[in-house]
Amino acid sequence: MKLRELIRSLDISIAGSGDFVVRGVTSDSRKIQDDFVFVAIHGNKLDGSAFIEEAVKNGAKAIVFQDQEALNNSDGVVFINVRDSRFALAKLAAEFYGYPSRKMKVIGVTGTNGKTTITYLIEHILKEAGYKTGVIGTINYRYDDKVIVAKNTTPGPEDTQSLLAEMFEADVRYVAMEVSSHALDQDRVNGVDFHAAIFTNLTQDHLDYHKDMEAYFMAKSLLFRNLNSEALAIINKDDSYAQRLMNLTNADVITYSLRHPADIAVTKIKLGLEGSSFLINYKGLRLEINSKLIGKYNVYNILAAVSFAFHERIDPQKIKEAVESFNCVPGRLEQIDLGQVFKVFVDYAHTDDALRNVISSLKEVEHNRIIVVFGCGGDRDKIKRPKMGYIASELADEVIVTADNPRSEDVEDIIEDIKRGIKKDNYRVIPDRHIAIKEALKIAKANDIVLIAGKGHENYQVFKDKTIDFDDRLEAKICLASMIS
Repeated sequence: MKLRELIRSLDISIAGSGDFVVRGVTSDSRKIQDDFVFVAIHGNKLDGSAFIEEAVKNGAKAIVFQDQEALNNSDGVVFINVRDSRFALAKLAAEFYGYPSRKMKVIGVTGTNGKTTITYLIEHILKEAGYKTGVIGTINYRYDDKVIVAKNTTPGPEDTQSLLAEMFEADVRYVAMEVSSHALDQDRVNGVDFHAAIFTNLTQDHLDYHKDMEAYFMAKSLLFRNLNSEALAIINKDDSYAQRLMNLTNADVITYSLRHPADIAVTKIKLGLEGSSFLINYKGLRLEINSKLIGKYNVYNILAAVSFAFHERIDPQKIKEAVESFNCVPGRLEQIDLGQVFKVFVDYAHTDDALRNVISSLKEVEHNRIIVVFGCGGDRDKIKRPKMGYIASELADEVIVTADNPRSEDVEDIIEDIKRGIKKDNYRVIPDRHIAIKEALKIAKANDIVLIAGKGHENYQVFKDKTIDFDDRLEAKICLASMIS
């Protein structure tokens, strides 16, 4: 593809004889090779314009930039000035890879909680129905038997388009994609044509980045505002932001609910530690579901995935079989069972709403005590820390406050923020997460439930000066094995 063809998506033209065959597009000067286009974006920490010289030295033949005068002192290099280099990168990447999202059906899933579980459920339903499916999300990016480590929930534009192109070449026809508020705010998915979008819920998170809930909502709403009239919006009607989203989108809307009249609703809900059963009602169809997933919030997740499956005219019996055969998502209320007389769960809950949902779900089933181990991440939204402390101490019987991923902050400072929300005398502080997990399992008795929350599938712990191997699931297994032997 020649440069003049590539930049047509930006609705601009280049003067002179600067055309050439483009071999790649990137915003990372380290990835530049001969005949690449370098897009100098303004990042949160770094300004890409500082790397233009390095990009040219590495072989860039064109530089896309904003907010500065054109640098015409490099022979044979074309400098292209745009109003928004982030937007330009998304469009150029999509153009370079041939708009793969237009050749497949991409489902964007956004919201504070539930995104990962829903993408897993959609993947499982579609696979059971005979479709080749890819997933881009928090835990990994995958298709066929290929699994790629996820650096971000939603990768950057060039990685997203490259991955979608790979999936299309491998005959993938559906892609379930987690879409984060950061990705939406930073134009990472502007070059993706979404066939459908799912909204789960909106509760406090990422306010270190978005500053307030309105800005957070407006970032999330971009996914729905950008849908065309032929796309589908699937919206959780029980969330307080649902109606605003419905008013903002041009797409067809399907709603799901546990509490309000909706297109897809449920009755006869029964919840337990062995799973959930309920009856789905949709346009006269009644579908009885017996799922292995625990908790009311997972009923919401199932409804979101099933809503999409209904829209795609998947055989209801196939939907039922797929949902009922689905076991769990790594690190999402994942049970650790070595034959002990109490239950142990590891969950990714790292917001106050997620923690409330998980503990509340566990409280609804028969148990003796609930013991919760949790901490809060450093360099992230500090406002939620006392809220999580309050919820844990109010809903659980015993709480052990510990480290999560402290990053550049001191663990003790994070714990002090958490303690400010605790009103009861039912907690203790054990900063070392390994010791905290070991203590929680040590004090657990028959019919107790131990919840280790915050890190879920993560297999590392990030400190100021190092990152260590650490997996809550593995730690729990090691501790339990030593207790049983």
